[in-house]
Amino acid sequence: MRHKKDKMVPTSIHPKDESLIPQVGSDEQLMLDYQAGDVRAFEALYLKHKGPLYRYFVRQLHDQQLAEDLYQDTWGKVINAAKQYQVTAKFTTWLYKIAHNLLIDHVRAVKPLDKVTPLGEDETMDSLQADDQASPEPQIEQQQQADMMKGCIAKLPAVQKEAFLLNIEMGMTAAMISDIANVTLEATKSRIRYAYQSIKQCIANQRQETTL
Repeated sequence: MRHKKDKMVPTSIHPKDESLIPQVGSDEQLMLDYQAGDVRAFEALYLKHKGPLYRYFVRQLHDQQLAEDLYQDTWGKVINAAKQYQVTAKFTTWLYKIAHNLLIDHVRAVKPLDKVTPLGEDETMDSLQADDQASPEPQIEQQQQADMMKGCIAKLPAVQKEAFLLNIEMGMTAAMISDIANVTLEATKSRIRYAYQSIKQCIANQRQETTL
């Protein structure tokens, strides 16, 4: 794995729970063990998170070579920041904060980020997920549904796509995503809500086209 000279790396972010204590075998404890010189602890973290982290970049960028570069840079920053690491949030939040910052640096070098105005009404994550799963598709349509979903996700604005993928694929809460993207909780909920609505409408439109 190649390492680059680091710039600013978030060694800590402010959590909602100030009393976060690393548990034995947790990601946070493994990072502390690596900080103390246990290389096997880093290997355990790498094996656990390499797949989801790589998919995060691939799904965001649709460019495997660039995704690979940013993926490697993320782990390089984790290594470089190990000595200053502090357990002030979940390791996954800290890790994806680094990944997010790298992604934003790339996007800003290419074009401005998409902007989303938060909706006025509040809606919880639970209600969004419950609504999305209200009508399960028959087994025969699952592959078609997956293909449609993938295509519709790719059409989302960048900020909505990131929030949606972190929530659905990584299982992160709106609060965690808010910390990662450095935006308000309400803005994060709105991004996820917009993403759900756009995807549902996109799938509905595609189904309608196939029946014509």
